[in-house]
Amino acid sequence: MIIAIPKERRPGERRVAATPDTVKKFIGLGQSVVVESGAGEGTSIPDDHFAAAGATIAPDAAAALKDADIVLKVARPMTAAEGLDEIAPMKKGATLICNLAPLQNKEQVQSFAAAGIQAFAMELIPRISRAQSMDVLSSQANLAGYKAVLDATQHFGRAFPMMMTAAGTVAPAKVFIMGVGVAGLQAIATAKRLGAVVMATDVRIATKEQAESLGAKFVMVDDEESRSAQTSGGYAKEMSDAYKAKQAALVAETVPKMDVIITTALIPGRPAPVLVTEAMVKTMKPGSVIVDLAVETGGNCPLSRPDQVVEAYGVKIVGYLNVPSRIAVDASALYARNLVNFLTPLIDKETKALKIDPEDEIVKGTLLTQGGQVVHPQLQGA
Repeated sequence: MIIAIPKERRPGERRVAATPDTVKKFIGLGQSVVVESGAGEGTSIPDDHFAAAGATIAPDAAAALKDADIVLKVARPMTAAEGLDEIAPMKKGATLICNLAPLQNKEQVQSFAAAGIQAFAMELIPRISRAQSMDVLSSQANLAGYKAVLDATQHFGRAFPMMMTAAGTVAPAKVFIMGVGVAGLQAIATAKRLGAVVMATDVRIATKEQAESLGAKFVMVDDEESRSAQTSGGYAKEMSDAYKAKQAALVAETVPKMDVIITTALIPGRPAPVLVTEAMVKTMKPGSVIVDLAVETGGNCPLSRPDQVVEAYGVKIVGYLNVPSRIAVDASALYARNLVNFLTPLIDKETKALKIDPEDEIVKGTLLTQGGQVVHPQLQGA
């Protein structure tokens, strides 16, 4: 089979779906790899590094995709309505594997089926033990949590650690992490390493021990609802209005004391929950910083703006889009390994062709379209 790695074309996307190391792994599996010229520019991987690993370099996307059996991408393909149709050059029957945001882009999923594309959405990898090495949400969120803290330091006018000098003592920054998933845990660890005093909150009681193990003080409403606030896949559930009110009251007491707030709360397939209201922002100290990692799905703060740093009531609110792409070298390396780990079990060792088991839990969770039909249970009838 031929595996194609096209150049990413969505604005701001600097990552790439392969590295020279993963190219070698695919060739070791008996596959041919074609990389579009310039695909690695955003991650400082020149064409000759891919060529040295055994890939063929195609001059453009059309040449890379025309004979490809498998297409690996980072971001979902652009559409004709967006000015470029990235599906059109793919042959009927090709398999597309990337982040597709299918619950937010159901019409595009229908277009994959209409084009005869077999599409897998990497962000729907189930959170089970044998799929951990394929989990792109975790690998990318880990880096996003780290980068969020660095972004906060850039916009915060003070130092993070306590410093004792002959001229006086500099107090440590107080950092509040809201949402203790993968990104939140890495944000806690990074802020602690920089010397901040860290507090954290989440609706899932199961995250309390994890946050505290990294040195954060945990803040949450502990009741019966919070004890069942986590899905079987490890994600946060949508909470009741009554619980939200209690949690908001507790958070409102904490927010005015903080110098930096980093919000990471997401609910799969739903708009991001509001955690820091405009009223709360008004109570923050001038010069404080909010980094909203959920801005792409509406934001955890209603004042955040996509890909902007805005100032409101003396508070800087950072809403960078696609934060993993801002640390593209490591993000690409991890994502490319996720793809190798996902694709390897799907390649038959004898025939070297794809062998899809529709009953496999990972396939069930990620396969969107097959045989001209939408097959994912969450999207059928959409």
